[in-house]
Amino acid sequence: MAPWGDAKLLFSCILLIACCCTVTVAEIPMDCCLTVRNATVPKHRVADYRKQNAGEGCSISAMILLTRRGVKLCVPVDAPWLTEVVNHIHTVREHCKKQNFKGKRCFGVKP
Repeated sequence: MAPWGDAKLLFSCILLIACCCTVTVAEIPMDCCLTVRNATVPKHRVADYRKQNAGEGCSISAMILLTRRGVKLCVPVDAPWLTEVVNHIHTVREHCKKQNFKGKRCFGVKP
């Protein structure tokens, strides 16, 4: 076989491996809410939150609340009580930042 034939075979193998790795990385599962529960969550139990947007790997839009004990709760984004909970989380974060995460109020709060 000619030297160019070996180079083409090597390039083809590298290209095949790169394509397989790309497909594998693209299939990383996401932690999505499949349903939401429209029950009020007491603000003192919530330590953190994040927003889930529909079309960005998940099928529905939701707010994921993380309790101080590490439980994830899925609630609707447009819940009227949610703004009060989010404001409370920001207030607690600022307080805990000043206290260097010490005290009962800062239990489970992420910086």
